[in-house]
Amino acid sequence: MIGRKFLAAALLCVASIAGAQATTTAPRAGATTSTTTTDFLVDGIHVELRRTTANDVVAASLYLLGGTQQLSDSTQGIEAFLLAASERGTKRFSKEALRGLTARLGSTIEIDPTVDWTMIGSRGLRDSFDSTWIVLADRVMAPRLDSAEVELVREQLLIGARTRRDSPDALVQAVADSAMWAGHPYGLEPSGTVESLSRISVASLRRYQREQMVKSRMLLVVVGNVDRAQVERLVHTTIGTLPAGSYQWSPPRTPAVTASSITVVPRSLPTNYILGYYAGPPASSADYPALRVATAVLGGRLFAEIRSRRNLTYAVDAPFIERAASAGGLYVTTTQPETTLALMQVEVQRLKDETIDPSGLERLVQQFITEYFLNNETNAAQADFIARGVLYRGSALAATPDRFVDDLRAVRPQDVQRVARTYMRGIHFAYVGDPAAAPRKAAARF
Repeated sequence: MIGRKFLAAALLCVASIAGAQATTTAPRAGATTSTTTTDFLVDGIHVELRRTTANDVVAASLYLLGGTQQLSDSTQGIEAFLLAASERGTKRFSKEALRGLTARLGSTIEIDPTVDWTMIGSRGLRDSFDSTWIVLADRVMAPRLDSAEVELVREQLLIGARTRRDSPDALVQAVADSAMWAGHPYGLEPSGTVESLSRISVASLRRYQREQMVKSRMLLVVVGNVDRAQVERLVHTTIGTLPAGSYQWSPPRTPAVTASSITVVPRSLPTNYILGYYAGPPASSADYPALRVATAVLGGRLFAEIRSRRNLTYAVDAPFIERAASAGGLYVTTTQPETTLALMQVEVQRLKDETIDPSGLERLVQQFITEYFLNNETNAAQADFIARGVLYRGSALAATPDRFVDDLRAVRPQDVQRVARTYMRGIHFAYVGDPAAAPRKAAARF
């Protein structure tokens, strides 16, 4: 997940923000395709419709805005819990009826809780869109929340929470998140913790559904070959009848830069895992694409020096964390942590001290652009890209290929050097492995 070759890091970075060109199914031979994006309101709900005639897949993603800003220590995971429990029956459909209907339609309902929003979305074919939407809307509007079924869901979620840190990679990421985002909304777990999930009652779920499933928290993005009138009709007769609420989206604060730190978790492992995060710019900042490029440049240099030249690792990376409040990072697995982290510090400093070659930067940016078109393969990915454009950059216009290309091509060598100097400091490391080998001196130099 984290340790990747430089090229893979660049490609995955682009794929994560991919917009609208490729789709799930290739267009039929001889067919002409078109793509248009329209934004409008239906009964107070913000809707983005990207109509594409390239295939018959329809992705409808409903974003419940706020993410962990809606949570507290005791309510971590409540929204994910509520939506998962809704699969066990609604006031209109029994559990068996819900499962039978989606199976017959060949559709799926997906839930993805994140720090900025919780997404519940339908994925299906154009011919079954109306029926699939009814299932999704009913789960949002009228979950049955039978006590026995809720307890079964709770047990499933608790298993996930208990095993979330079982692998060294998952553990080092969780510890790094905790260190980086201490006291920040991002420090809360959108999927819930063992403690919070154990204590959330059926009454709390019902109250949350009643108070938080409001139209002002909703952004609906539909990508597929459906028209505006159809979407308006479906929304108007379902979620458009929900209470308006008074929610207003605002991004979370950018955390203050503090001294670098390292949190050591002793484990007996064949290698040691190191991951550190530093605070980046808000997604609305012009520095956002520049830091994205800078982390890719750094990732390439780390791979060349630490893996290829020194053979100190099989996995090294400089990840970019795409959120409303962004972050960058350093990741490596190695049996020589102090030496390896010292080399990473040298490469970070070199990025701050030297201006990179303009022609090399141009080639890197072109890789981003090429892979942007090649890796955008699903309508659901397009929906996520549109949502980020609306919430992070203030407009669906930010979710167009031209805007993405322009943002990348506008990054200059001086921008890469500037964002490295500005943001690549105050790194909070997590270390999982032999405590005697923990790179405390090297971590303190960042």
